[in-house]
Amino acid sequence: MDNNKEYFAHETSVIDNGCLIGRGTKIWHFSHIMPDAEIGQNCNIGQNVVVSPKVILGQNVKVQNNVSIYTGVICEDNVFLGPSMVFTNITNPRSEINRKNEFKTTLVKHGASIGANATIICGVTIGEYALIGAGSVVTKDVPQYGLVVGNPSKQIGWVSKYGHRLNFDEKGEAVCPESNVLYVKEDDIVRVENQKIN
Repeated sequence: MDNNKEYFAHETSVIDNGCLIGRGTKIWHFSHIMPDAEIGQNCNIGQNVVVSPKVILGQNVKVQNNVSIYTGVICEDNVFLGPSMVFTNITNPRSEINRKNEFKTTLVKHGASIGANATIICGVTIGEYALIGAGSVVTKDVPQYGLVVGNPSKQIGWVSKYGHRLNFDEKGEAVCPESNVLYVKEDDIVRVENQKIN
């Protein structure tokens, strides 16, 4: 490790020239950060992770072991990527056909979590604070606070910012059991009411 750097990189990691890595970020064993990748502050990049060119990771992104983040992926702040989850960036890959100019953008919005061994098909948007269950195969957009599971994934409910199931009453209201924050659902859109229930 270069003690002059503002981030930590394990001696077995490979950090290519031309990438940007924020202060306080930690990069662990056997991981590879490629040119033109951007990683924000206070991220944690686990073991055996690849961050491809032009990937953008916001601040406080947690990447668990064995994750490959391919060109076209953008993760906003506070995203969690579970162990061995998978991104794709081409819808119809062929070994003998070069389709690098066809990479699709996949956006993982603020606070979303993707469970272990999930697969995210390229071109989708995962909404803020959505929760993708372990092993899910996501083939379409996920709404904010949406909870999806299965292959192909289906939405089975809603979660709070703290990751708890939200059970909406007949008025379309639900309270997070940990934060006591009130959530409202209208027309299949969930929003925070910004008030705590005493």
